[in-house]
Parts: sequence; structure tokens; C-alpha cells
Amino acid sequence: MKTSLPRRVLTGFTLVELMIVVAIIAILGAIAIPSYLKYVMKGRRSDAIAALSQDQGILERCYAATFDYSKVTVPSSGCGSLSSTTPNVSPQKYYEVTLSFPAAASTGAAISSYTLTATPVAGSPQASDSGCTAFVLTSANQKTSTGSASNCWQQ
Repeated sequence: MKTSLPRRVLTGFTLVELMIVVAIIAILGAIAIPSYLKYVMKGRRSDAIAALSQDQGILERCYAATFDYSKVTVPSSGCGSLSSTTPNVSPQKYYEVTLSFPAAASTGAAISSYTLTATPVAGSPQASDSGCTAFVLTSANQKTSTGSASNCWQQ
């Protein structure tokens, strides 16, 4: 009579099963991470829009009080503190906003138009955004942008 030894039941995963799971996670990560980074970059564009809207408000309040946009660059005018020579940095520090006036500004006459341009700060994560490389806002509230994306102003 032959006696049989009880068989031990092994539980766990084999190395092949673990490697399959790791491969599946790597494939999902390769797809998900670039999509997520693109989504985050698109979300940061709202920083440029916020900065332009804020500066536009300052300029419009100044014009309503003095009928001259250029007074916003004069600290003693009581209009605000925008500079036409030094870019202003956006609230989240992703964009620089520059203010420019038409060439007639050098004659001393009242200025009745302006252009605000937001460009990514060099070295910031937005510097690699080729979809929207610049946002432009004029005194006529014309909103344009440069880059390969066609809907930069839509958030």
C-alpha cells in the first residue's frame, strides 16, 4: 500500500504574470502622461487671460478718468501702475504681459488705444506651449493669438 503525501498548495504570482502587469501599466502610462501634461498646459493658459483682463481693467479705469491711456504709466496720475517698458508678470508667473501704445504716443497727445501682449516666461512650463505662443488684446477688445491652436481664448 502506497501512502501519498499531502500536496502543498502554492499561492502567489509567477514572474511572468508580474511582468505582464508591469507591461500593461507602462503602456497605460505612456498614453496617459502626455495627455495629462497637454491638459495641464492648456489649463495654464487661463493665467494669461486673467493677467490681460486685469491689466485691461486698469487701463479702462484710467481712460474713463483721464481720457488718456498713457496716464497709467505715470505713478502720480492715480490710475494704476502699469509700465510700457517693463513687462508685468501674470498672477501665477507663467506669462509676461507687455503694454504698447501706437507710435503717436511720442507726440504728447492723449493716447486712445493700446495693445496688451502676453507671452510665456522663458524657462516656465508654458514656454514649450506651441499651441498658444502669445495672446494679444487691444483697446477695441479684439482678442487674437499666435500659435498652432485656433481656440486659445476659449477656456
